[in-house]
Amino acid sequence: MLSRPGAKLQWLDKVTARTSTFTIAVGETKAMGSLRITLRACRENPPIEPPEAAAFLEITEIKPGEQAEAAFSGWMFASSPGLSAMENAIYDVWVLSCTAS
Repeated sequence: MLSRPGAKLQWLDKVTARTSTFTIAVGETKAMGSLRITLRACRENPPIEPPEAAAFLEITEIKPGEQAEAAFSGWMFASSPGLSAMENAIYDVWVLSCTAS
């Protein structure tokens, strides 16, 4: 797989049904609701192979008046979002693709 400098992710707030698509660079942290999403790596197959993108994400949740709590840490795959999904009652996050910039 080829390393890429960023990823395109999608986020869903299940309570309000609000979705957002955003890009994030490797090493960057984005705040979405009470989540803090950090991208550690994004890799995709070369063009001659079947399309696949995988991102290593670290996601923490910060609830008011509580300590930050790890919600997810690991690889998420664009072709199989349920394979390593983040389990959260309010939010969903999944990988759409890697980005070249």
